[in-house]
Amino acid sequence: MNQSVLAIKNLIKYFPVYHGFPSRITDWIKAVDGVTLNIKKGETLGVVGESGCGKSTLVNTILRLEKPTSGEVILEGKYVFNLNKKDMLQLRKKIQIVFQDPFWSLNPRWLVKDIVGEPLRVHLKLSSGQLLSKVEKLLGMVGIPKIALYKYPHEFSGGERQRIAIARALALEPNFVILDEPTSSIDVFSQEKVLDLLKKLKEEFNLTYILISHDLSVVKFMADKIAIMYLGRIVEYGPTKEVFKSPAHPYTNALFKAIPDAKTNDISSIIALEGEVPSAINIPLGCRFHTRCPVATEICHKEEPQVIHLSKEHEAVCFLLNQGERS
Repeated sequence: MNQSVLAIKNLIKYFPVYHGFPSRITDWIKAVDGVTLNIKKGETLGVVGESGCGKSTLVNTILRLEKPTSGEVILEGKYVFNLNKKDMLQLRKKIQIVFQDPFWSLNPRWLVKDIVGEPLRVHLKLSSGQLLSKVEKLLGMVGIPKIALYKYPHEFSGGERQRIAIARALALEPNFVILDEPTSSIDVFSQEKVLDLLKKLKEEFNLTYILISHDLSVVKFMADKIAIMYLGRIVEYGPTKEVFKSPAHPYTNALFKAIPDAKTNDISSIIALEGEVPSAINIPLGCRFHTRCPVATEICHKEEPQVIHLSKEHEAVCFLLNQGERS
């Protein structure tokens, strides 16, 4: 469990903003701005934040779907950004993604046998019989009967389509899987079953997950560690149980209070997070959250806070925190 499978070191991804004619770069969108994380083998890391915080860009940059501005991603000892095309193709066999919407991530013109079998055809040399047998086994693994082989995606429910997407993601026996909002587009009953399936597969195959989600209940159920992201940076990180029990950063507190739970008596007890997320082009000076923070002080407007270690693995960036003590 202590073996690191993914190390992210000061990862930065800026997108240029063009203006005028001839077009020239006038500014930068700071989508990911200095993220450092370490994920151990067999862990699930939940990454949480509002829309526009940089979650998806972080994932795309890790997968090298986006070219990084700077920083390093080390996957199983290999520096991802230094790999040539051939080596990157081999590495992609070991890292897969389950997308948010199974309706759009599955080709509607393909039969299920072709959808699940596509990674096998690209990366492995199998006979048609071997390929079909392997696809049957993958579908059985996620609870889809083999009669589904000759059906199209539209013939299935949202939960079933997501199971098919999971089967495809596991076709090449990856070690590392990114779950990008895997339950946000399916009904609540199917959500529970898909999450149980993902947990079961993780334990059975010793998988490592990054779970991208805005749903805190999903993260609480699935994740060993949680990273709270705001305007391109991680503002709090730690063991999920510890962070949920004692959230340290004002933004984390605000997110948790905005979500109803079993103790919620009525809607008046839910505290909504006020204000809009500032533009990633014009990031506020000082603490990025100070424009929405109810407890911001003068220093929060002027200086950027540094990481405070609250326990062995729990950390946050906030001026209101001192080591071992919280406001």
